[in-house]
Amino acid sequence: MAISGNPKKLAQDIAEGFMSLSAPGLKKYSPADLKIILSNLAVVQREVRSVQVPSEDALLIKAKNMRLSRLRQAEMVLRTFCKKMRVPI
Repeated sequence: MAISGNPKKLAQDIAEGFMSLSAPGLKKYSPADLKIILSNLAVVQREVRSVQVPSEDALLIKAKNMRLSRLRQAEMVLRTFCKKMRVPI
């Protein structure tokens, strides 16, 4: 099944916590789709890292770190799924 909508928007939704990746949910994607999702996760991760947050604003720092954490977790779930299913990425 192809990715519905914009893959970058999917990665942004993962970063914001509106969506999460799981192994059963990844089964419907082809290997090419999984590569696209992984590359868009990396793009959004770079964008989040590039945002400058004032060091005195603890809430913004926490929000940025949570977005990065969600993206890293999604990347690890995706890589683990591909390794388990022997999908080259």
